[in-house]
Amino acid sequence: MPELPEVEALKDFLTEHVVGHEIVRVLPVAISVLKTYDPPVTAVEGHEVTSVHRYGKFLDLETDAGLHLVTHLARAGWLHWKDRLPDGPPRPGKGPLALRVALETGEGFDLTEAGTQKRLAVYVVPDPRQIPGVARLGPDPLAADFDEPRLAGLLAGERRQLKGALRDQSLLAGVGNAYSDEILHAARMSPFKLAASLNPQEVHTLYEALRTTLTEAVERSRGLAAGRLKAEKKSGLRVHGRTGEACPVCGDTIREVSFSDSSLQYCPTCQTGGKPLADRRLSRLLK
Repeated sequence: MPELPEVEALKDFLTEHVVGHEIVRVLPVAISVLKTYDPPVTAVEGHEVTSVHRYGKFLDLETDAGLHLVTHLARAGWLHWKDRLPDGPPRPGKGPLALRVALETGEGFDLTEAGTQKRLAVYVVPDPRQIPGVARLGPDPLAADFDEPRLAGLLAGERRQLKGALRDQSLLAGVGNAYSDEILHAARMSPFKLAASLNPQEVHTLYEALRTTLTEAVERSRGLAAGRLKAEKKSGLRVHGRTGEACPVCGDTIREVSFSDSSLQYCPTCQTGGKPLADRRLSRLLK
């Protein structure tokens, strides 16, 4: 799933490539991608993109019509930039193409989604805050005003485990499965540690790991073409998706805990005192 660093990089890429240009056509290929119908998606056609914004994992193309074309790439969605779009309209079918946006230059982009769970979402709204997913977002962890006391306040009384708390978009905007693993590894904390149990020093450590991990990921992605962002994300991850490999910090074997629809990765030596975590349903360390 694209998370804050990749969506931030896509925002920068689109700012460079679409701002100042006219949207001449928006072509939905999979009807399930459209989550709003009034105004219709065609309402942005003939209008210039004036700016691009990011809200958590949401991408927003603002137009001079006062309308916003907002996208959430979900778990398996992606944006593919085309220096020259194919001639003729795309054909609906079983392929991954969900929606195409064409500019007056002949350039544009396709939104695609792999797999059978179609969760990629596109909205056309006068105000992004009308989208429930945007309205419920917590603070952006890279915002200038997101400081250590703000994080401490969010975690105070939070009875969930750190892994779940960090992934909650209403608590923090933009952190997902991959970067929550990376942040907790950098902080040397167990993903099962209760968020409310952190003392002031641990809050400081987590804050530094949160900001540093995300900032470094954004910097690695800055300036890359949209098509290279996935590979950059994977190459920069130290524990997520690296089950069975050696931890780059201590050399221990990276372990995994699986859930019904996802998994987490961690280093026992760095994060759990050398003890492997039990199945998450047990919510405890193996004895």
